[in-house]
Amino acid sequence: MSKTLTLEREAVAPDVEIITFGCRLNAHESNAIQERARQDGLTDAVVFNTCAVTAEAVRQARQAIRKARRERPGARLIVTGCAAQIDPAAFAAMAEVDQVLGNAEKTAKGAYAGPITARVRVGDIFERTDMADPSVGGLTERARAYVEVQNGCDHRCTFCVIPYGRGNSRSAAAGDVVGQIRRLAEQGYQEVVLTGVDLTSWGQDLPGTPTLGGLVARILKLAPGLPRLRLSSIDAAEIDGELMQCLASEDRLQPHLHLSLQSGDDMILKRMKRRHSRAQALELIGAVRAARPDVAFGADLIAGFPTETDAMFDNTLKLVDEGGLSFLHVFPFSPRAGTPAALMPQLDRGLVKARAQALRAAGDRALERHLRRQMGRVVHGLVEKPGLARAEDFTEIAFDGPTEPGTVAPMRVIGHDGRKARAELLSA
Repeated sequence: MSKTLTLEREAVAPDVEIITFGCRLNAHESNAIQERARQDGLTDAVVFNTCAVTAEAVRQARQAIRKARRERPGARLIVTGCAAQIDPAAFAAMAEVDQVLGNAEKTAKGAYAGPITARVRVGDIFERTDMADPSVGGLTERARAYVEVQNGCDHRCTFCVIPYGRGNSRSAAAGDVVGQIRRLAEQGYQEVVLTGVDLTSWGQDLPGTPTLGGLVARILKLAPGLPRLRLSSIDAAEIDGELMQCLASEDRLQPHLHLSLQSGDDMILKRMKRRHSRAQALELIGAVRAARPDVAFGADLIAGFPTETDAMFDNTLKLVDEGGLSFLHVFPFSPRAGTPAALMPQLDRGLVKARAQALRAAGDRALERHLRRQMGRVVHGLVEKPGLARAEDFTEIAFDGPTEPGTVAPMRVIGHDGRKARAELLSA
């Protein structure tokens, strides 16, 4: 899954607030928390749905908790999410915290009802074999909706703590997913995004081991009223043949793939315990482009992994150009306690930051090249808010006009500012 660090605030009631850190899946689950808190009658509280992907994410959560206590001394402060699941004792030790809930407990019936009977309620996430019904608490924006089809991860990358926060991989039933997407389309949503921790592993725990591509084909067939279907971050090692066929033949499947690449050097990939090589990543990108030439690629990349030499880092820099990547999520390596990578020889923090800066600069140049290629194109932008839309390939577009959020409008790209395209609206 895409590990972009975000922080979002949402009011459940006038005196209840949910603060979300981390990925879109966390944001999806915060909606479920919001629904559950309302049902349980929670009042005068702040719920922190934390992220554990980096040490910085945990630091930001702790900082937000302390700030909330200063601003709302009498409120009930509840901490949940991946960081709370992985290290509940650390949050329970904070004087500001009233209660710690695990990832399985945070949306359970009665989780927020009545007085606190147990300060820490965190179960063994690896015992969980089911996942939430995708129709419960689905994340919706004015423009698009997100449907969680998978949770957990069976892989053990040496830098990653997420499996310990999410548990083993588990999939939502295809029928439940299709039913939810049909309902969203009937409600007028123009775009749905399939999301999960390890999206391409969807179906491996279901009878007959169906594939993600099979799920996508089924959605497109059985939800004909849905104009646009999009995938969140996917693992380059697991794109199946059915998904490739859908990319080649289904215009409603949007031409944008965000790949969890992490590095462009084979030795570092082995030390990360990734399941693809540099050549395989480039081969996959080439195969997708051959099937669907208009696909734009994004990627997660880590700078400064332990033992990374200048030459190894240079291989990652070169991958940006060789793969024709357009959108980068760059992370300076952050050692996470309990992971094998934290025990490897670490690089100087200054060097790690410098490499992350260099990789972001390469990403800026790649984005500018991508935007130059859009000049003169006619795209159909999904309007996210007044004056801002996303093209089919996820290019951000600024425009002038009265188009309402959630609608799809034709527009011609006439310029760019290096970060987003500039377009003029066309008549439908």
